[in-house]
Order: sequence, then C-alpha cells, then structure tokens
Amino acid sequence: MTTSSTTATTITKEYMRGQPMVEHFDVLVVGAGHNGLVNSTFLSRAGLKVLQVEDKDLIGGCTKTEHPFKKVPGMGASTGAYLLGLMPPELVKKLGIEITPMRRDPHYFMPTTDGRYLLFGSDKVEMKRQFLQFFSEQDWDANERMNAELDLMREDVAPAWLQEPLSVEETAERFVRPALRTAFVNLCRGTARQYVERFGFKSELLVGIRGVSRLIIQNERVYGAELKDGTKVFAPIVVINADPFRMLDLIGKQNLSRDYLTRIDRYRRDGMTMKVNLCLKALPKFTCLPENRGQYGTTTHILPPGDNVVEKIEKSYAQACAGILPEFPTIEWYTHTPIDPSIQDREGHHNAALFVQWVPYEIKGSSWEAEEERYVKHLLSLVDIYAPGTSELVVDTFALPPPKLERHFGITRGHIHHVDNGIPFDERLPYNTPIRGLYSCSAGTHPAGSVIGCAGHNSAMKILKDLKDNIITTEKPSKL
Repeated sequence: MTTSSTTATTITKEYMRGQPMVEHFDVLVVGAGHNGLVNSTFLSRAGLKVLQVEDKDLIGGCTKTEHPFKKVPGMGASTGAYLLGLMPPELVKKLGIEITPMRRDPHYFMPTTDGRYLLFGSDKVEMKRQFLQFFSEQDWDANERMNAELDLMREDVAPAWLQEPLSVEETAERFVRPALRTAFVNLCRGTARQYVERFGFKSELLVGIRGVSRLIIQNERVYGAELKDGTKVFAPIVVINADPFRMLDLIGKQNLSRDYLTRIDRYRRDGMTMKVNLCLKALPKFTCLPENRGQYGTTTHILPPGDNVVEKIEKSYAQACAGILPEFPTIEWYTHTPIDPSIQDREGHHNAALFVQWVPYEIKGSSWEAEEERYVKHLLSLVDIYAPGTSELVVDTFALPPPKLERHFGITRGHIHHVDNGIPFDERLPYNTPIRGLYSCSAGTHPAGSVIGCAGHNSAMKILKDLKDNIITTEKPSKL
C-alpha cells in the first residue's frame, strides 16, 4: 500500500496488525465511511499526504457489502445503507468517479389489504389511473401539487448542499424562489404531517407515508493520534468521520470549553430505527398485486391496515418513546436482488430488508437480547398481512436494532443520522472544532445523513480554504 500526492493511504485494523508506524502526514482522516473516503479523496488530490485509518476490517462504514447470514454464507448484503439516491450528480462529477446507478422503475409500492395499491414509476398515465381507481381525483390533484412544489424546492436548494450551512431563513432567502420561501421554512421548522396536510389529501393512507485510541492535543492544537496498538501518527490536520460523540471521546472533554460541550450534548438522541436483513428462498406474492409488475424493486411501505392510519402511526411512535415495542411500526421493505442480481448466491436466494420506524433503544422491563427474535417474527407477521407466506420464505435473518447498530457500525446510541435531521442547517456540528487543525466530516454536519457524501466534500473544502488563508498549516512540529 503506497502513499502519494494523489492517493490517500487507507489502513484497516486488519492491515495494521504487526505493522508499527511512526510517520508524519499532512492529514489524518479517522474513519473510512463514505464521507471520510470523499474527504480524503479531495485532500489527497490537492497534493496533501493523507493517511486514513479504520478500526473495522472493511472500509465503507454503513455502505459496505457484507455476508451476514450464517445459514447462507455466500449471500451478500448491504447491511446498513440501502439507497444511493441522494448523492448529488454534481458531487459524482467533481469526484471524477464512474457510478452507474441501478435505477428502480417503478420505485414506490404501497400495498393494502382491500385490493388497492399504489405502484409509482415513470409511467405517469398509469400513476393517475391508480389514483383515480383506488383513491380520488382530489388525492391525485393534491399529490401533483405537492410533488411539483417539492421538485422546485429540491432544484432551488441543491446548490446549498455543497456549501457551508446557513440558517433555514438565510437558505430560503439566498436559494429558494420567493414564492416558495414561506413553504420551505415551514417544511424545515414544522412537521411532515403539517406540510402534507396543506395539500388536502382525502385518503389517510397517502398522508401516512475505531482504530484511533486518542488524539494528540497540546495548547488547543491537534498533532495527530495514538492508535490502539501504541503507534503514533503525526499530522497537523485531523478529520474525524465518526459521530460527534465518539469525536468528543477522542478529543477529551478537558480540551474543550463548556459551551462546545453543551452544544454537542444537545445533539444527543437515542436511535429509534431497526434494520432487519432477510435472506429469502423466493420472492413473496402480494394479495393486492400477485403478478410481478416491478413492485419487488421498489421502496414498499407497510402501514397499519384499516382506518385511522395516522393515529396508529402516532401511537407506535409514542410507544417507542415510552420504551415499548410498537404493535405496528411503519416499515419500509426493500428487495435488492431484483435490481442487483450480482449479490445473489449460487442457489439464487434473494436479499431483502425491513427498515423499521420506530423502536426504542432500551426496552422497558426487558432487553433486546430477550426480545429480538420474537419481535423479528412479529414484524414478519405484519408483512404477511400484505404478502401471505413471506415468513415461510425466510431462510435467515440478520437484525440490527439500535444497540446492535451501535456495536456493528460504531454509531453512538445507534442513531443512523448521528444528529436528528430536525436540527437546522446552521445549528448542526461545524466542520471545524475549537481545536486548531481538527475537523469533522460526519453525518452530524451539514447537510446531514444518508448516502450523500456532501459532508466529506464540504469539510475538505473548508480545510483547503483554511490552509490557503493560513488559519492552519501542514508544517511539521519540531518536537512534541
């Protein structure tokens, strides 16, 4: 493995074994999730000598492919992330990498128990037919108006993702067209339900939709890190790809002001999502749409059946907040192999996953160790309501409730976005820290989590600007 002015050296825990290293680098990037990889790419291309360390055996963080099924070891799965859809094409172009997306068409499916369904794709005529047949003209009009508004907002706000954050109001003023500024601010400051209700939907169904031990810090300046095996890596610039709370552990509270500690503590939330990876021996059949019309490659929403859907969703959220496993959480169901057959094993098993919202981090009066197996069976029984017999198709599972998300990926409290997405742009974790030379590129910074990569880009641009402005330097210290 080599280091050059255009290539970052990435070492994992496996590579580091038995290879002590005492060397100076310009930049040390801690963590090799996708934001960390984007960050090190831009910095190394700028001519900086970059070392990237990762305490897992594989790089990629939540975006890596693993083989988690003990009963079907040849079956690949993206155990964490499941969609690339949010990475801006401008960033892909700037990275100069070739990514050929596997597009999903149709991309959205919502089954019901009474024969109705929604199957959305590029065929707008068919979409309208479904709305008029299964719902109403009022619902179609509301959906058209809402999506038209969201499309315009996305178009306006897209450039802001690759820049340092402004407040919600400043973002609206600078980027959003005047006619939509109030709606944009209300969407960011309010709730999804309040936003959707503006459009007058008639149907409730449509509304319900570590390798680094410690940092070397002296006189409020970072000089590198000491790894767990005792190896010292010296670098005047350090970038942390870990979440804000693990970053705090690396820095040490004694090196930070009370105000900064208070700011980070304000971000602290328990993760409330669960990922259930599934290995299936065959694709299931939906009662409302038994023939294959592309629904297996979509985001499939499993919502509580019957009336008062929104009330049931709100009840499940309240149960999770109270430490109770919800009777019917909202579930997004993904089946990856119809889109990407390359991850199938020789026997042709299918890879699927349930993304479950909401569940408690800690279960009142019990534990995830005691409840996980039973609750996974319960979740599958909810899927069976819409696709009978799905439970019988399951060969193996790999479940990740919040505590296991924390252990498996190293995410504090299992919060997959690091910081709640309700935190406004300019109130998220800054790219630079009070420690000179120390930066963050985590999902806790702007513009947030998901597989976007913008945080890695923006942090790198901030570092390069600070170097140009002589705020930081790559000059090696004479002694430590």
